[in-house]
Amino acid sequence: MQDIIQLLPDSIANQIAAGEVVQRPASAVKEMLENSVDAGATIINVVVKDAGKGMIQVIDNGRGMSVTDARMSFERHATSKIRTFDDLLKIQTKGFRGEALASIAAVAQVELKSRREEDELGTQISIEASEVKKQEPTQTSQGTSICVKNLFYNVPARRNFLKSNPVEFRHISDEFHRVALAHPSIAFQLKHNDLDIYQLDEGKLSKRIVQLFGKKYHEQLIACEEELADVLVTGYVGKPEHAKKTRGEQYFFINHRYIKNPYLNHAVSKAYEGLLKEDYFPFYVLNIEMDPMQVDVNVHPTKTEVKFADDRTLYGVIQSAVRQALAAFNVTPSLDFSTDINFEHFTQKRSDRFDSAKDRAYGNFQTIDSNKGVEHWEKLYQDADEEEQRMIEQATKEGAGRTESVRFESSLLPEESTFSKQKSYQLHDAYLLRQVKSGMVLLDKEAALERIFFEKIDNTTSGASQSSLFPQQIGLNGPDYVLVMELKEEIESLGFRFETMGEQMIVIQGVPADLAPCNEKEIFEGLIEQFKDNAKNLELPRRESLNRALAKRIATTRCKQLGEEEADHLIDQLFACNQPNYTPEGKPTYVLISLDKINSWFHK
Repeated sequence: MQDIIQLLPDSIANQIAAGEVVQRPASAVKEMLENSVDAGATIINVVVKDAGKGMIQVIDNGRGMSVTDARMSFERHATSKIRTFDDLLKIQTKGFRGEALASIAAVAQVELKSRREEDELGTQISIEASEVKKQEPTQTSQGTSICVKNLFYNVPARRNFLKSNPVEFRHISDEFHRVALAHPSIAFQLKHNDLDIYQLDEGKLSKRIVQLFGKKYHEQLIACEEELADVLVTGYVGKPEHAKKTRGEQYFFINHRYIKNPYLNHAVSKAYEGLLKEDYFPFYVLNIEMDPMQVDVNVHPTKTEVKFADDRTLYGVIQSAVRQALAAFNVTPSLDFSTDINFEHFTQKRSDRFDSAKDRAYGNFQTIDSNKGVEHWEKLYQDADEEEQRMIEQATKEGAGRTESVRFESSLLPEESTFSKQKSYQLHDAYLLRQVKSGMVLLDKEAALERIFFEKIDNTTSGASQSSLFPQQIGLNGPDYVLVMELKEEIESLGFRFETMGEQMIVIQGVPADLAPCNEKEIFEGLIEQFKDNAKNLELPRRESLNRALAKRIATTRCKQLGEEEADHLIDQLFACNQPNYTPEGKPTYVLISLDKINSWFHK
């Protein structure tokens, strides 16, 4: 029988490796940036066209390469960073697998220029689909320039899986942020389609954060530093009041290498416990310096997943560092340890302890002789029973004559077509309760408003706009500014009106009529954040994604401002929708609790 196992050609092997290392244009940007950092560059420029689909160019002033090294850099598993097995156990550099350039060159057209300081001439290499087309001497500046064109041109299926330009550029921006934050001592520049997105000078980490995220971050940064058990944690965390409902501004670095680790993220969240609203996430940029022997970075081809020798100790150090940082800036609540709260009750005068009616009732309870059993329990609740009776009588008077009926034309709840038009009761400012024929309806106010406004927005081709009395200026970071400009037509169709002003600055001239009056800046920034979150997790057309994002922001704002009369009509408005049962993203808007179910709770 003929042998069937054979070695793969280098071109195919490189394309398989490319599938692991180069998943999208952002992957190529990451690998090229890390190579420049490892080369000792102090200035790195990134030029991108068509979100990396057309061209990616990274230029640095690092050490450069010799003629032989330049050619060898495109071979698989060729690296200058590992010599022995022991080197794998103490990795300090970014790249070390020797697959990055070989993988990129397998799926793109690549041109490299490089020169060392001691050489008069540099070298130029042109490669297409792993095939060297040209190598010759050239005049170039010290350092290395790598230009990648037509990524995935020879793998059409892979190219078809790429997302829209705003989404792909957002991924590039994310990778740029990570490398720039990890190395504030290096100057970076990012250009997209001849537009300067970032011009970052070398400096301190706090300066780098403000340059990347905007001047508004200057007032929310809290310095964080802790050293314990051969682990040094440094960086900045954000004040709780500036937390956002979307993730994305949480950065962990191990020895200046960006990592993803939910376990460590939980350590930070635990430190913020009691300081954040539910489902809000703080800003933080934390670098952990530790012995490379205690961390394994060779877990995943992208090197963003790592393993620790003692992750429990690291968890405690990070939690302690963040808590101390928050406490130092008087963010966390403090306790007065000069008084023992367990004995404070006995140090007060008896007359001071029983001033209120409820305290007097409790005082009466304390005077009861426990040896007499429970024969005097009524005395404890006497005042409460009298107060409850007064409340019932008052509610009866106020509710008299208010009962009427309203008819719902809904096939979704046929047995509930008649609701008693009684007052809807708000529960914890988040839910509505209303009695129906077969039991009661428990409605999520925010979810219901999201469904109502989504259908209203979705059925409108051009949203009505309310002019702002005092137009607000909004400074955007580079990627957000590019995104807003690309979405300008769709955003204005929702009812927003804005103009550009200066560098990466817009002025809000009007907002959707359904939003006015509102904080225009907060709503607009929230809309963009929600759209980016949708883009990461959902594959939706631009307009639908914006509609969902706006409906969610309106619901969040209006839910807090819902008056009694609006609450009474909210269920009516919900069941007038085409799909009242769920929000656009599939969360339930209400639950129907039957009377039989309620009776079963009380064993009736």
